[in-house]
Amino acid sequence: MVTSTRLGKNLFIKSENLQKTGSFKIRGAYNKIRNLSPEEASHGVIACSAGNHAQGVALSATKLGIRSVICMPEGAPILKVEATRGYGADVVLVPGIYDDAAREAQRLAREEGYTFAHPFNDPYVIAGQGTIGLEILEQVPDVEQVIVPIGGGGLVSGVAVAVKSMRPNVKVIGVQAATVPSMFVSHRVGEITTVKDGATIADGIHVLTPGDLTFRIVQEYVDDIVTVSEDEIAAAIVALLEGPKTVAEGAGATSVAAFLFGKVDTSLKTVSVVSGGNVDITTLSRIITKGLQKTGRIVQISTKLTDKAGNLAQLLSCVAETGANVLDIAHEREDAKTEVNSCVVTMTLETRDAEHVRKIRDELMRRGYRLLD
Repeated sequence: MVTSTRLGKNLFIKSENLQKTGSFKIRGAYNKIRNLSPEEASHGVIACSAGNHAQGVALSATKLGIRSVICMPEGAPILKVEATRGYGADVVLVPGIYDDAAREAQRLAREEGYTFAHPFNDPYVIAGQGTIGLEILEQVPDVEQVIVPIGGGGLVSGVAVAVKSMRPNVKVIGVQAATVPSMFVSHRVGEITTVKDGATIADGIHVLTPGDLTFRIVQEYVDDIVTVSEDEIAAAIVALLEGPKTVAEGAGATSVAAFLFGKVDTSLKTVSVVSGGNVDITTLSRIITKGLQKTGRIVQISTKLTDKAGNLAQLLSCVAETGANVLDIAHEREDAKTEVNSCVVTMTLETRDAEHVRKIRDELMRRGYRLLD
């Protein structure tokens, strides 16, 4: 369990990103595969996953001497695809998203006779994930609230059953990406609902339809479900890097985002489950930039200047006096927004926080600069 005053005095981090495969999924996958009958194991196992369950199944099957085939969305992070192969699985890349990979895995299971290992809608998988809840109660005995990322619902189901069975007064809060809030919507309307697809950096919880088993458990044991935006997720990834010095993927950071941006009661002693750390290194820099923008650490400001010697220097002098650092500057003379004798200057600035950004804008406007949207 990790703490960081930069994240909040009441927040503890359950670091499942430090597991062997980089996520909590090894718990449920191993529990499922070790409980297969000899006949089921002899046919080999097949699974569908955006990456984390894939690695858990691949490693578990290899250790138990069982063949594994994994259907993954072709847009899954390369890091997760290669890691799954590295653990010994045959990977089938399927056009589309998780739901498309799930349909292909079910088709292959029927036609080829593989034993299907569902990533969340399975009692053995849910029980395996529930060991996280038991460990939380052991490690933070006075915990008052547990925040858990939700995709299909296997993790939150296992954690909620374990926690509520032993400590019914502890709140269990689920969190989803706002662009694909399938369990959030289903929980609100009281029935399983398929939501429209949306883009999210939280690929590990990019699920459009919850499982029927997990939905029933969520309805009974989970106190509430909240959503977080893409910018909030990115900001949480940055906060985890800077605070406890830990790398979280988008899905894993959602639980911290919910706490940082006040989606839950932050006065309670809280454990956030950081469910995974398998973030594609090629996208991490973009995520960090997005997170810095959300928290006011980087800002882009555009203004119009008369195209005359010395005006750009005066603008930059004003910015320097505010304490901002210029990271990049673009100076465009020919633009649809400009008159013949004017130019548009766009500055990317390194700043301290949102309040600093506000002061910079106020000072520029006080000196007569008109800021452009």
